[in-house]
Amino acid sequence: MSAFASRYAIPLGIALMGAQASLVSVYGGQRAIIFDRFQGVKPEALGEGIHVVIPWLQRAILYDVRIKPRNISTTTGSKDLQMVTLTLRVMSRPDVRFLSRIYQSLGLDYDERVLPSIGNEVLKSIVAQFDAAELITQREVVSSRIREDLLKRAKEFNIVLEDVSITHLVFGQEFTKAVEQKQIAQQNAERQKFVVEQAEQERQASVIRAEGEAEAAQTISRALEKSGDGLLTIRRIEASREIAATLAAARNVTYLPSSNGNML
Repeated sequence: MSAFASRYAIPLGIALMGAQASLVSVYGGQRAIIFDRFQGVKPEALGEGIHVVIPWLQRAILYDVRIKPRNISTTTGSKDLQMVTLTLRVMSRPDVRFLSRIYQSLGLDYDERVLPSIGNEVLKSIVAQFDAAELITQREVVSSRIREDLLKRAKEFNIVLEDVSITHLVFGQEFTKAVEQKQIAQQNAERQKFVVEQAEQERQASVIRAEGEAEAAQTISRALEKSGDGLLTIRRIEASREIAATLAAARNVTYLPSSNGNML
């Protein structure tokens, strides 16, 4: 038994090693490119699962085809020569239909080679078409233009961009200071406008009040001219009645009808 084991142990070990070397496992989110020593890179990528290759003759290169985030930043000049720093967030993945081409032309680090370069190119090209103020007021338009141009450029390298968005937009100190001064000036103008409007409202209220008092005085004057002393006599009688009613309601005041007409 020991002689049999020693006789076949080495061939069996070699066979097991060969079998293991001929199996390639492709896990979730991966694809495999096969390099053949005679045929070169095969055009079709292998999907997830276990695949058989010819040891020594063929070699599997694994690609991660899941979406990966990346930030691309650049500092460039706007149309009105203001320095602007922009940061893009790019979600990218390789086009699995063309993995063999990507490997042949760019290698495994395709995203490192391509995305920063085309990202800076597109950002500088688009930003140069807008003024600094327009980059703020028309941010959606700018973002859309950047997205469209970047998608086209990435497609030339067989890279798919799932999402492109501007995450940071920072201007130079001079422009930032000018914007702050403009905001302060606008706030002061609004404050002065409010003070002027409030003063105008108070003036109008005073005019209306004065007109009402003048109209009331004219009405009384016309009534006096029309009725003469009769109106004054009626007013005196009404005032006397009010005084008498007030005295009658007071408990500590007593009226004694006498020749002197004293009140106690």
